[in-house]
Amino acid sequence: MSRSKWVSFAMLTIAVLMLGTSIGFAQDQLNVTGSLPTTPLPPPNLTGPIQMQSVPVGPQTPPPASVPPSASNQFEHHDDLLNLPRIFAHQWSPTREIAPDTVVSQRYMRSETPNARGLTLKEAIYIAMRNNPSLKAAELDPVASMETVREANGTFDPDLTSQGDIEKSVVPVTSPFQTGAPGGYEQKFYDWDFGLNKVSSITNGTWGVTFNNNRTLSNSLYAGVNPAYTPSLALSLSQPLLQSFGWEFATINVRIAESGQKQAQWTYGQAIQDFVQKIGGDYWNVVLAEENLEVARAALTFNLDLVRQNAISVKVGTLAPINLQEAQSAAATAEANVYTAEANLKNSRVQLRQDVMLNPYNTFIPEEIQPLTRPNPKEQVVVDEERALELAVQYVPSLGSMREAIRDALLQVKYSENQVLPQLNLGAQFGLTAVSGYTPCVKTLSTSTGCEKAPFGGIYGDALDRLWGFSYYNYAAVLSFQMPLDNAIPRAALAQARVLYEQQRVQYRASLSQAVVNVQSAIANLYADYKRAAATASATYYAREALHDEEVMFRVGMATTHDLLQFQEEEVSAEGNQVQAEVDLENAKLALAHSDGTILQAFNINWEVQSPHEVPWYAAF
Repeated sequence: MSRSKWVSFAMLTIAVLMLGTSIGFAQDQLNVTGSLPTTPLPPPNLTGPIQMQSVPVGPQTPPPASVPPSASNQFEHHDDLLNLPRIFAHQWSPTREIAPDTVVSQRYMRSETPNARGLTLKEAIYIAMRNNPSLKAAELDPVASMETVREANGTFDPDLTSQGDIEKSVVPVTSPFQTGAPGGYEQKFYDWDFGLNKVSSITNGTWGVTFNNNRTLSNSLYAGVNPAYTPSLALSLSQPLLQSFGWEFATINVRIAESGQKQAQWTYGQAIQDFVQKIGGDYWNVVLAEENLEVARAALTFNLDLVRQNAISVKVGTLAPINLQEAQSAAATAEANVYTAEANLKNSRVQLRQDVMLNPYNTFIPEEIQPLTRPNPKEQVVVDEERALELAVQYVPSLGSMREAIRDALLQVKYSENQVLPQLNLGAQFGLTAVSGYTPCVKTLSTSTGCEKAPFGGIYGDALDRLWGFSYYNYAAVLSFQMPLDNAIPRAALAQARVLYEQQRVQYRASLSQAVVNVQSAIANLYADYKRAAATASATYYAREALHDEEVMFRVGMATTHDLLQFQEEEVSAEGNQVQAEVDLENAKLALAHSDGTILQAFNINWEVQSPHEVPWYAAF
């Protein structure tokens, strides 16, 4: 055999060995060794549906977003006068306050429902607003601040006081003429007193009514009335004339509390807008993950088909083994991308599920959410930048909260200015008194009978009658003045209030500037995403056409596997870019509505600041 024949035979043998190795590799995929798991993950599902078998929900109405003052009524139960005995008994109850079983039991923590609900974006937002615990917690802030307003009004709530007591004393006496017998001097007192005090919401003065009653009994021989009933009635007024006085000054703390309550409502409104945008972002993340998984599955299907074709071609000797190896490498990479896309889809679904918190069966794990709304890049949003800026100033809740903070700071300045004035207070009191009881006959030398009775005999009712005779009275008027020489403390407080007011104004101006940036950036991103969505759609179309032409050339042997994989990779990249651009466009629409404060109106959610002004009967005078 000649040298050339030996060389040909050797090359044929090597080719056969390489062909056998390649065919075996094509049949067994990759032979994994080393530190990788010996039981690899199962291959991804290429034929199963990406969308879940979801159950549609019924029609959803917009949830109530505003927080009226009556929202606090649910927390104002069993606290009135009739429930005081129950509250007292509860203080001595031996029962233990423990968490319910549904919070701590292992059975509850393992409960979940297998159902999935198909929801549009608007339906998901409505359900999330009703169910999400974080938003429900934020909703309680205006409720709590409403109680602050009522607490400020409580300053004018009349204060009723009463006191009853018994007192007895027995002291030794040194003179038998005091009691008529040896022993001790005894006195016994009975008191039953009542009072009513009230701060005036008009003048900030405090007026009071005091009705005191006393019964005195003693064994003294010199007591002209024994036992004696002594009722007394007193009217008092303490009125500031400079400091803590002025037009509507008495209610300034109420107005400060009302301003704080409005700020809490504005803050809650901002929380709602942020929450709606978050739900929208979660929703579109699920859509993005679903479509990315579709792209990844399609790419893996293409690569597996290419591996199959190349394995046949290598087997029949029309293709070099390196082409099969390159196809197998691309298929492995595509398979890894599918696993990543599946994980991203699961993570995004978990986030949306937990934020929407659709849980009609009260299980630990709420129901899965299947998005039904898809990106609509053809939907055009006409934007007027000047109008968008006007809407932002009018509707963005954070700006409204800062405007209310400026009003609050002005009230604080007004209060501090009043406190700089000296204290000039007028105090006045007028009282009536009377007495009645048993009047013994007291021996005197001036009467023919040898004794005389005091003209106050009678029972307790007689004393009350004499009280209204206005025969025995007292009055007093006091004018007091007080002022520190340098008045340092109130002056410093006034300066701090003015600094805070100026700081609020400057911060509001900075927030306005940021609002302009947010609106203009959102508009720029929206227009850019419109163009990007159109451009990526064109890129995907041309990439698909190029891949189709390259496949035709590959089948007739005019293109290599490497060239075909390059075109396929570009087509996958173009599809992924298009999916990302369309989802980014939807998020850009949400971002613009969020920046100009109209995101709630876009979903027909009615939210507005409710007036916290209340005037209880006792705060009207």
